[in-house]
Parts: sequence; C-alpha cells; structure tokens
Amino acid sequence: MRIKEGNKEKDILEAAVKVFAEDGFHKAKISKIAEKASVATGSVYVYFKNKDDLLIKIFKDLWENMLGELKLLSSNKALSASEKIDGIIDLIFDVFTENPSLAIVFVNEQNNHARTRQDDFIDYYEKFLDEGEKVVKEGIEKGEFSSALDVKIFRYYIFGAIRNLLHHWASNPKSLTLNKIRQNIKYLTKNGIRKV
Repeated sequence: MRIKEGNKEKDILEAAVKVFAEDGFHKAKISKIAEKASVATGSVYVYFKNKDDLLIKIFKDLWENMLGELKLLSSNKALSASEKIDGIIDLIFDVFTENPSLAIVFVNEQNNHARTRQDDFIDYYEKFLDEGEKVVKEGIEKGEFSSALDVKIFRYYIFGAIRNLLHHWASNPKSLTLNKIRQNIKYLTKNGIRKV
C-alpha cells in the first residue's frame, strides 16, 4: 500500500473547500481541486473515493472540532450560561470568519447532504446541538433564562437563524459583515431568552 506523505490530505481538503465554494459541489471537478492543492489528480483518490467523500470529511472535521471546543466551553464552571451562549456564538463565527469559503460550503451544501442522515458528520452536528441545549437548560435551571423557553424550538430557531444569515452573507458579502451578524445574534439571543 502506498504511504501518504506530508500534508497532502490537508491541502486537498482546503482546496476542496475553495472549489466547492467557488463552483458549487455539483459543478466542482476533482481535477480543479487537485490543481489548487498542487497535487496530481490521482493523488486525490489516494485519500478520498470521490467528491462526496471529500465533502463528508470537510463537514465531519468541522463539527467534530467544534463539538470538542463546545464541550470545553460548556464544562467551564467559571462561566455563566449567558457567557457560554456568547462563547457558542463566537465559536461558530470564529470558524467561519477565519474561513469564509467554509461558511459558503456549509450554507450551500450541508443541508443537502444531511437529508440522507447517513453521513458520519451528522452525529457530530447533532451532538453539537445537544451540547448547546445543555447550556440553555443550565441557564433555565439557574434562573438566568426564562423557564417558558422551549429548548427544542430554541435549538432549531437559533441555528436556523444563523444558517439563514450566513446564507444571506454568502450571497452578498458586502451587505453585512460576519462580525455584525455575530453581534446582532448575540444581542437577540441573550435578550430573547433572558429571564425578566
């Protein structure tokens, strides 16, 4: 079996994110991904079976890493639930601010692949949302957030809002900055769930 060298896999994944963002998943070509990664087209197939395999790995890495970060944040006893909510929003927006192409791929492609519910990344994505729910429940239990809040509805509301705003941003990046979206999401979220 051939030995994988250097950071080719990482280079291929980074190139794939850029190509999927520029061309869309369905129009993207493996040859263009290879060219951007500065590898031979055949090298892509050493690491990945096809474009689907590449996209699933991108999302798996994204949500696995974000889940790890969120677990550290949510277990931090020095932070209030409100501060943890800020941290969750920062975590999401930091990832996408550092890699706007990944934000575009997330917005345009994740829902299509998530519908099959067979992809590896779905478990990490769902666990990420579950961990976020724990923070909201903690806030309710400690009296920081309103007990009238339905945690399941909030879960889908907030992530739907973030996805929708990212989609708007991805369609027209000059209309809103990611930082402005981040600050407004924080304001609306915390003021909407805070106990009065």
